[in-house]
Amino acid sequence: MQRLLITCPPMLGKKDYFLPRLRERGFDVHCPDVAQTLSEAELMELVPQFDAWIIGDDPATRRVLAAGAEGRLRVAVKWGVGVDNVDRDVCAELGLAFANTPQMFGAEVADVALGYVIALARHTFAIDRGVREGGWPKPRGISLTGKTVAVVGYGDIGRATVSRLQACELNVIVYDPARSSADLPPGMRLLSWPEGVEECDFLVFTCALTAANRHMLDVGVLERCKQGVRVVNVARGPLIDEQALIEALESGQVQSAALDVFELEPLPMNSPLRKHPYCVFGSHNGSNTEEGVFRASDKAIELVEGFLQNP
Repeated sequence: MQRLLITCPPMLGKKDYFLPRLRERGFDVHCPDVAQTLSEAELMELVPQFDAWIIGDDPATRRVLAAGAEGRLRVAVKWGVGVDNVDRDVCAELGLAFANTPQMFGAEVADVALGYVIALARHTFAIDRGVREGGWPKPRGISLTGKTVAVVGYGDIGRATVSRLQACELNVIVYDPARSSADLPPGMRLLSWPEGVEECDFLVFTCALTAANRHMLDVGVLERCKQGVRVVNVARGPLIDEQALIEALESGQVQSAALDVFELEPLPMNSPLRKHPYCVFGSHNGSNTEEGVFRASDKAIELVEGFLQNP
């Protein structure tokens, strides 16, 4: 019997659906209780006991993967598109089969990105808080039509986000070093980061995290931005220097921010971001719809089976 470890919270949330199917296919499945990730120490103890591992945002580091390879581990599949938490070089060195599940929920994350843009433009989150507290606030927002939005990353999520923003009649600037102008529909501009950030009313991050773009939104870039810019991040927390963002929020350089992801997750209770009235938070949950979870999980299971059957 093949042993399978699943540590991806959205997939674990549907374990009652997947477990019978996996057991029918001969898998002994372990589903630990995971809020966001397990620690490196926990994983070093667990992973060697399994033939395959479906990874969430856990630290799949050299130490974890090496411990796994010394045990039973032969297959590692990253649930979702982002692979910044997996040391893929080590997978190759150790002969571990590895894959991720891209293009599974670009539309779902794009829906959240658009929702955040609207929330920041119209202060819907602040109105909700005020009404709950017994008030009847009427903050003045801004119209989306004619505003300029930067979309950082033009992969599956970025493309879906752009189509939604264009429907709201926003002017779109795209930043993606892997793209050319020929990849973009008419009416959009492709620039090199951070060229043109001075024009932007919104910055929306939808790109993968790499060593080259960590803290790409830092003090220097924020100082170049338009006064009162609004920031949305549905990609990876370390794309933004959170301390720089906090200072920009306090000074008013950034009017508001919607963050589905953070440098440390879950967001620490002592984070100064929690005290800022013009922040709206998510829980790294942009992909978590019924349909998206089924698609990505089915693909992850398919990959695991394929690797184990054809080593």
